[in-house]
Order: sequence, then C-alpha cells, then structure tokens
Amino acid sequence: MGMSTITILSVPAFSTLCNAAFALRREVFVWEQKVPQEEEHDAYDLSATHFVALADGEVVGTLRLITLDEHVKIGRVAVRMAYRGRGIARSMIDTAMDHARKAGRDRFYLTAQSDKLGFYESLGFVAFGPEIIDGGMPHRAMRDYDKHSAVLVD
Repeated sequence: MGMSTITILSVPAFSTLCNAAFALRREVFVWEQKVPQEEEHDAYDLSATHFVALADGEVVGTLRLITLDEHVKIGRVAVRMAYRGRGIARSMIDTAMDHARKAGRDRFYLTAQSDKLGFYESLGFVAFGPEIIDGGMPHRAMRDYDKHSAVLVD
C-alpha cells in the first residue's frame, strides 16, 4: 500500500459505506481492543452522523457525531491498523467538526482512551473530571470549550 489518497465522506446510517464502517468498528473495538460486542453498537447509531475515510477502495476509518443539547459528541473513532499513523483520524475529526460548525454547532465533547489524551490535546481538547472505565478501558472526558474550568478529578 502506497500513500493512497484519503477521501472523507458523511454517510447515512446503514448505507453500504456505513455498514463497512460498522464492520471496521467491530474489527478495531471488539476484536482488537476486546470491547464487549453488545456495548459497541448502541441506539445512537440510528441518529448519529457517520463519517468514513476511504482509501484504496475500502473504508479504512470511521467516526460518528452525536448532536446533544449541550455539545456535539465525537465518538467511535477507529482507523484500520495498516492505515494508522497517516493522520486519518485527525482529518476525519477536522472534517466532522467543520460539518457541525456549518450547522451552527461549535462545542465538542468526547471521551478519549487515557493513552490517547495527547492526540486530542493536539486538536484543542482538554480533559476534565474523573477517569471513566468504558468497554473495559480507562477513558477521560474531554471538551474544546470552557477550557478554563476543566479540572481533572482523581
């Protein structure tokens, strides 16, 4: 695989591309990271806006946006192992945040696996609150607004 062009699209839930994204999520979260399968899929998948990264004719990355009253939640960020380290997650997050901003939303929230905090900090997020165990792994809540009041609790 060379440095293929990456295309990022918003796709409807249960479209062919979104189903490929769901399969990629299973590959990364359930098989690789051992998240319980019943926790990986949830009701938010029906209402979320799903994004995919395409390369070499395949879905190689995905994330979803959930629009809540207080903020837009970025979640289920996954990149196929062979495509990691190429900036795909960063490109997907930038694209998704731009999409939400065009709809007038500019407050973003996520829960990051604790070993990925530095990556999200580089995107302008700050961690706050206590460590959370999600899918058997430690996470931290992060946001890109009200940063001055973001306090970690241990």
